[in-house]
Amino acid sequence: MHRGLKRGGKRYQEKEIYICKQMLSSEPMMRENQTLCTTFIFVAFSSLGELQPVLFVVFLAIYTFTVLGNLVIIFLIWVSPSLHTPMYFFLTNLSFLEMCYITSVVPQLLVHLLVEPKTMSVSRCAAQMYIFTILGLTECCLLAAMAYDRFVAICYPLRYTLLMGPRVCLQLAVASWTIGMVVEIAQTTWIFTLPFCGTGKIQHFFCDIMPVVKLACVNTSHYEIVMFFLSVLFIMSPCLLILCSYARILIAILRMPSAAGRHKAFSTCSSHLLVVSLFYGTALFTYLQPKAAHTPDTDKATALMYTVVTPALNPVIYTLRNKEVKGAFWRIARRHPLNQAA
Repeated sequence: MHRGLKRGGKRYQEKEIYICKQMLSSEPMMRENQTLCTTFIFVAFSSLGELQPVLFVVFLAIYTFTVLGNLVIIFLIWVSPSLHTPMYFFLTNLSFLEMCYITSVVPQLLVHLLVEPKTMSVSRCAAQMYIFTILGLTECCLLAAMAYDRFVAICYPLRYTLLMGPRVCLQLAVASWTIGMVVEIAQTTWIFTLPFCGTGKIQHFFCDIMPVVKLACVNTSHYEIVMFFLSVLFIMSPCLLILCSYARILIAILRMPSAAGRHKAFSTCSSHLLVVSLFYGTALFTYLQPKAAHTPDTDKATALMYTVVTPALNPVIYTLRNKEVKGAFWRIARRHPLNQAA
């Protein structure tokens, strides 16, 4: 009996050694088969073929208009003392942010519309995602700060200058940029700790979060759940603040005795409401829809809205719908030497 146990134990040890050898011999093969990506390839708009040069011209025109339009808004606010108010302080920040936002995506897109293959190193992709996500979350917080400014102006007009002094405005702007940087640096760093393998082909035109996460070699279900809750927390929290601010604003406007007063109060909010609707409409559709609803075509279409179209509409909304900005523009235009000579 003792011999049988000894033989059985010996056979068990030999079997264990054999299994360990098999595992060790198969490990290098697994590592060789899973080659890590150092470069990403973008599909972008390759399927459109000959239309890509046309898209290049269209996107270049939109990009130029957006940058120049936002520069004009910043210049008008800077040179016009009548526009040195909290509302236009936040608008200056928003215009600067929109210029950086579109610049983080469109120049690279323009290059990819003209060249093949459309490649980008992992480090450059990470840099683009850092900039893009920081600016996106900062805009969420900044739009909430602008809604709070309108709430104080309409609901507490007599205490407006006290509650929204220069120091408070600066603190709100700094807080918006700080939240955007801290949260998105942490999230993007976390994403790029994942190993990426396979072909490295991204079904998109820039390094957005979900298309990049899909290239990971590991199971990312836990990452996706955490990112979903982060998106809900840091996108919806400013959105709820905006909704609460405008609910109070609406109540205050309805209580105003004169129709002229109601119209004036609503007109000061209409531009901001339009920008919020455009920005949050596309952001919520993109980042809070179920995973199964994501397709390359819908992702690219919505991404074009919030990376190209929305920043381009910002200068249009805040000039055509804003009497004070239009008035500042025409005052400066009349001072031009050509107009004075005429």
